[in-house]
Amino acid sequence: MRSFYIMHNKEKIHSECEPKLVGDNITDIRFHGRGGQGVVTASRIAAEAALVEDKYVHAFPAFGPERAGAPIEGFTRISPAAFTIKTEIHYPDIIVILDPTLIGTVDLGKGLKDGGIVIANFAGSMDELKSKIGIKQKVAYYKVDATLLC
Repeated sequence: MRSFYIMHNKEKIHSECEPKLVGDNITDIRFHGRGGQGVVTASRIAAEAALVEDKYVHAFPAFGPERAGAPIEGFTRISPAAFTIKTEIHYPDIIVILDPTLIGTVDLGKGLKDGGIVIANFAGSMDELKSKIGIKQKVAYYKVDATLLC
């Protein structure tokens, strides 16, 4: 059984600003939310779902000594092949926004790849979402008012 957090690959990884990854089929997901909202849990659930599909995964959070309510990020990397890269995801394929109050206050789209996907918890219109996020490159937007589901 594969490890949930660590995957191995004997191929050399090149170290540059945008790292060369092993294979072209790695999907990088970055989750945005606030401490205590389930960002870490969401990134792990995404990884667990990929494991069920027999993928290799790495899921981890990025936060410092912040207290509950501070903006944090979670990361999930999914690949059909083993990989060794363990860095934060600076160039995601997908961003997931759990907390709508971050929209317009934090640069959520930083590094999002052209053709990427934005999935947002947002009650406003799609045009309002696109305007507030301010992503310039061509991406697909999906939104749901998930706060109403609670």
